[in-house]
Amino acid sequence: MQVTFWGTRGSLPTPLTGRAVRRKLVNALVKGAGRGLDTAEKAEAFCAEELSFAEAGTYGGNSSCVQVDLGGPDYLLCDLGSGAREFALSMLAKHGPGKPQTYHVLMSHVHWDHIMGFPFFIPAFIPGNRIRLYSCHPKLEQAIRAQSHEPCFPVEFSALPSSIEFVALEPGRPYEICGATVTGRLQLHGNDSYGYRIEQGGRIFVYSTDAEHKPEDMAEMESTAAFFQAADLVVFDAMYSLADSITMKEDWGHSSNVLGVELCQMAGAKRLCLFHHEPVYDDERIDSILAETIRFEEITRSGEPVQIDAAYDGLVIDL
Repeated sequence: MQVTFWGTRGSLPTPLTGRAVRRKLVNALVKGAGRGLDTAEKAEAFCAEELSFAEAGTYGGNSSCVQVDLGGPDYLLCDLGSGAREFALSMLAKHGPGKPQTYHVLMSHVHWDHIMGFPFFIPAFIPGNRIRLYSCHPKLEQAIRAQSHEPCFPVEFSALPSSIEFVALEPGRPYEICGATVTGRLQLHGNDSYGYRIEQGGRIFVYSTDAEHKPEDMAEMESTAAFFQAADLVVFDAMYSLADSITMKEDWGHSSNVLGVELCQMAGAKRLCLFHHEPVYDDERIDSILAETIRFEEITRSGEPVQIDAAYDGLVIDL
């Protein structure tokens, strides 16, 4: 099982600005002064060995889209945020427009940042392709059709030449999808959201974004931990700091890095990936949150360690 992140931001796409790029360049030039970086090879080695991730790269700006490679011929995605366009471009480069493909998509919910990539999802425009959109959310089809309708978009949903199906799932019931067992779970979020537990060949991947967890509600915490139980990887909504999530942004429908660690520790999960990054946060801020999260896991650890990552566009994790 391989997980690839095509979009990791929350609420709306957050492109890197020219000012931010210039700041990275200035910082790198100052750090590299006097190093004799007169070849591309030397400069590349300097970036890899001397600069932090935030200094040399970026966490990206696309909204939620995660690919799960299960080894079969079909494709499985979680959500269709703006990152779906990057995934689609990679598929076009790989397959071209000729050979039909099948795409299975698990949709967490219908807020715009999670469906906005569909109008630009190239496979939908290719005859012979099959696209199956799964969700526990009862308004998925309504939302997808509505955003591909005038005056919002010039290409009507009904004009798409691919075969598109909407498949309703029941929370708590396991389904066989794309060669894996998939189970959905209702999460606390405005207009409802659903997490998905994907199991195949002894590997467990949990996609849990747009979910609020209240630490004082132990029944909900324990229920979530059971859903995460023994997961090899949990992709977790860590949009806010703990302080924000329980004070001024309480009931906004998102969670924190701290609760992600606590839930994974309760669940015996092996790896936690912070996801749905706050659009206000720049790369340096996400870097610092990652460092704080790793430290928090270390000082609260009572069993096996939980590996911590911060998701970025282009990250690939093999399970």
